[in-house]
Amino acid sequence: MLKTIEGIYQDGQIQFAELPQDVSDRSQVLVTFLDPGKIDAVKLRQLMEQLETIEGIQQGFEELNSGQTRPIGDFVREMQQKYGISG
Repeated sequence: MLKTIEGIYQDGQIQFAELPQDVSDRSQVLVTFLDPGKIDAVKLRQLMEQLETIEGIQQGFEELNSGQTRPIGDFVREMQQKYGISG
């Protein structure tokens, strides 16, 4: 699982802007320090969106590997019926 949370590093500690949800105790983390004078808000938002995309892809692989998927033919038939598409 990837989760990005903003925070401030001060006096040797990190203070989160919000408390992380659905994170187990003693979870492994990566911390990236940003230079306040060089933060581009647009690029930062893009990076956060990319991390969320990676998390979605990772979740898809986990579902695939654990057998939580269905045959593509079933999906295609369902979409054809739902949207009136002839196949």
